[in-house]
Amino acid sequence: MPKAEFWQGNKAIAMAGVDAGCRFFGGYPITPSTEVAEVMAEELPKYGGAFIQMEDEIGGIAATIGASIAGRKAMTGTSGPGFSLKQELLGYAYIAEIPLVCVDVQRGGPSTGLPTKVSQGDVMQARWGTHGDHATIAYSPFSVQECYDLTVKAFNMSERFRQPVLIMADEVVGHMRERIVTPDVSSLNIVNRKKPACPPETFVPYLADEDDDVPPMASFGDGYHWHVTGLTSNDWGFPTNNSLDIDKKVTRIIRKVERFRSDVVEYVTEGCDDADILVVSYGCVSRPALRAVRELRSRGVKVGHFRPITIWPFPDEELEKIVVESGIKRVVVPELNMGQLFLEIDRAIHGKAETHLRTLLNGELFKPAQIISYVEEVA
Repeated sequence: MPKAEFWQGNKAIAMAGVDAGCRFFGGYPITPSTEVAEVMAEELPKYGGAFIQMEDEIGGIAATIGASIAGRKAMTGTSGPGFSLKQELLGYAYIAEIPLVCVDVQRGGPSTGLPTKVSQGDVMQARWGTHGDHATIAYSPFSVQECYDLTVKAFNMSERFRQPVLIMADEVVGHMRERIVTPDVSSLNIVNRKKPACPPETFVPYLADEDDDVPPMASFGDGYHWHVTGLTSNDWGFPTNNSLDIDKKVTRIIRKVERFRSDVVEYVTEGCDDADILVVSYGCVSRPALRAVRELRSRGVKVGHFRPITIWPFPDEELEKIVVESGIKRVVVPELNMGQLFLEIDRAIHGKAETHLRTLLNGELFKPAQIISYVEEVA
């Protein structure tokens, strides 16, 4: 039966991972994400899983990749400086098509920055932190309930598309405690990676199915042999300099997500139908933003709210449609950075409304009164 819990956001992420079938966590403690690792260390052995603290963040994701190749659903977790360290091996997992979930509980930066203070400074790093072209799936929870729900989805998307999926939480959401409802685990919709249906002697490791561009994935130890490399490879998994193979590989690992963009992109709106002004926010900033929008609505101000749940792929088409169809004149974007997602929002609107950025970099969260003031300034 569903149960009501009073959990911290980081605990909800960890417990959702366990419920989604995660049986391996490789990581290294770092504020403000450490509770994810702590809960995993306690819970995984109860389910026959394994937790390992590696020597650093690079070792943590390397072990996670290895566990996934061996057939386990696997997760790693970190915060800003550790997320920077993980980028090289995130790129490895993208090109080698290794499913895993990476949790980033964001804090202030650059470098060591503000270990105990909130920020949204890793948004562009999530999309472009590792070099080369790839498709990114990244979720931004704004509540403890979403920490749970989106982590389950992240595992499902990772297994479906055979690639890393990111949970871009933040210090406020990761450390807050609130009531959530956890479902009966047996009722969860759980996706597992495709396994090869052919015998080992006819198995071509990276030969993708035409209906979804995703190759079946055998586990090491199942009797199937395949080569794993960070080099651009052919269908057999071996490095190639053949231009046709190179183009085929790189375009496919992007196309496999883009083809099913509508299955991935999520967002929520409030009060947009008759709005003149739109507030766009994500993660913890959406909490004071929603309070501000509702207060302004009670005063008769026609203001709406748009919250991307998937920040990558960004719901650009959907945002533009709302702006155009509702006749929105001004868009206000409060961010805990210097405007990382604002650049994407401004691009998506294509000049069809004025865009106004408001930033906060002191490690604190916006207050509803501040956002009300920002809206009144541009109204």
